[in-house]
Amino acid sequence: MQKSLVAWLLTAVMISGAACAGGFDAEKERAEVVRVINTSIKWCFPDKSRERLYGSVINDSTFFMFQPDSRSTVKGIDGYREFAERVFMPDACQPKGSTIKELRVVFSRSGDVAWFSCLLDDWGEWNGNPWFWKDTRWTGVLEKIDGKWLVMQQHFSSAEDAVRAEVIEELKAAAEKDEPASGGQE
Repeated sequence: MQKSLVAWLLTAVMISGAACAGGFDAEKERAEVVRVINTSIKWCFPDKSRERLYGSVINDSTFFMFQPDSRSTVKGIDGYREFAERVFMPDACQPKGSTIKELRVVFSRSGDVAWFSCLLDDWGEWNGNPWFWKDTRWTGVLEKIDGKWLVMQQHFSSAEDAVRAEVIEELKAAAEKDEPASGGQE
């Protein structure tokens, strides 16, 4: 009896393992995750689309986003909608382009969670004044829910050493012109 139970358990494990291995198409899933990542940042091209913006993230209280500044942390979909309507949707905000570089995507063993990291260049205008994120570090976690990949959380940051070097150069240039420097607070 014990031998037949062990044989049954081994057979069940092998069958379930084969089913899991055969059911996950890494190439297909990666392509879909990359599409969602791109949509989540390029939702505004060729025109601003709330459907693309909100359709790429989890629409509940678990959504979370860190921004490079301390004032723009977003908690939950309601916080994200408020932030997006205030910052992204006004006519003053005119996104011009985004480039994702060095994208890395990793899947969980179960294949229903993915995390990513990349460098992001993102630029546009606010009231006619240019803005630009260069080599912004962007990481995030997606989960496949009801067959759809959604961004659960994301984090944008700037490399402190690069920011410091930029501020030092600005301070030097301002000192040469005998002007006050912005200290990176433009």
